[in-house]
Amino acid sequence: MPDSLPPDSVGLVTPQTAHFNTPLELACGRRLEQYSLVYETYGELNADASNAILICHALTGHHHAAGYHAMSDRKPGWWDNYIGPGKPIDTSRFFVIALNNIGGCHGSTGPTSINPETGEQWGPDFPLVTVPDWVESQKRLAESLGITRFAAVVGGSLGGMQALQWVMDHPDRVGHVAIIACTPKLSAQNIAFNEVARQAIRSDPEFHDGWYSRVDAVPKRGLKLARMVGHITYLSEHSMGTKFGRDLRQDRLNFGYDVDFQVESYLRHQGDTFSTAFDANTYLLMTKALDYFDPAATAGDDLSAAMAPISCPVLVVSFTTDWRFAPSRSRELVNAMIHAGKSVSYANIDSPHGHDAFLLPGERYETVLGNFLTRAYDHACGAQATQKPSTKEASHA
Repeated sequence: MPDSLPPDSVGLVTPQTAHFNTPLELACGRRLEQYSLVYETYGELNADASNAILICHALTGHHHAAGYHAMSDRKPGWWDNYIGPGKPIDTSRFFVIALNNIGGCHGSTGPTSINPETGEQWGPDFPLVTVPDWVESQKRLAESLGITRFAAVVGGSLGGMQALQWVMDHPDRVGHVAIIACTPKLSAQNIAFNEVARQAIRSDPEFHDGWYSRVDAVPKRGLKLARMVGHITYLSEHSMGTKFGRDLRQDRLNFGYDVDFQVESYLRHQGDTFSTAFDANTYLLMTKALDYFDPAATAGDDLSAAMAPISCPVLVVSFTTDWRFAPSRSRELVNAMIHAGKSVSYANIDSPHGHDAFLLPGERYETVLGNFLTRAYDHACGAQATQKPSTKEASHA
């Protein structure tokens, strides 16, 4: 916990909740009659609502992207390295919104929420959601806050998919977009990793076909294994080798199946922590949303054609040691945008940290993102605001 708040921190923040009563039609054919979104904001919205940035979270992320909820917090929000006064996402200039997506387990409507039709948790009955579903709900949140156009939408990994979806679905509502450590669709290998994680959860005896809340159980073993598998893919071989090597936890081998190596201890710790903090049904549906994302599929498998609606400057960032979403996948996206005649910049950042590099400090990465968002601010805030909606659909608590 901090003794005092750093000067470049957004400080103490309080989550807010927006309640929506207009039904949300989902890609799966079902709909949510009503739902809630938990979100946080950092900085101040200017008079013409032209300085807003939307932060889209990755697989296990949520609304708490920066700052602290209390002075007793051990860590700040998940992207605190990049959000705050003077940081690349500069809250002395921007009004920043971060939310927990529908289907999440940190306050927004999801499997752990109460289904109003049954009076019990949704559990496995919660509908599968997709990236376009999330973008539609995010648009409604923005409108309820009086924002009709974002200066920028920014996201990494699964968040990058949402950022890309924004400029395909609502090109008139985004001034700039940053797509970081992302891919236009998952490879067969990535889908396979997700399926292994899902089966680890579903095969846990405490899963109970997703109705574990009815018997006051938690499929901790399955969640632990899913997190261990996922965490391996987020790190590079170099970073794991540098951090752990083949170091033993003790000074000798155990000649058994308990922990011998430090890396084993690390993975087990990560899994144990995750298994008590995340919901199993949420993990299942979030990984399915990853699997289903494929914008080219709606354009005859022509990725360039799918990019046609984009009308704003785009920044694509990849990392040299990211093998989960390798730089070649980012270049695939960049080449499709170039072929479609779009304004796109690309940076492949040299980093030893693998996929997790988008969350960690890096001087060149910070410079690239910061300079791009400076241009976004200059472009957005030099223009007059568009007309605000006359009514608000959401109520906020």
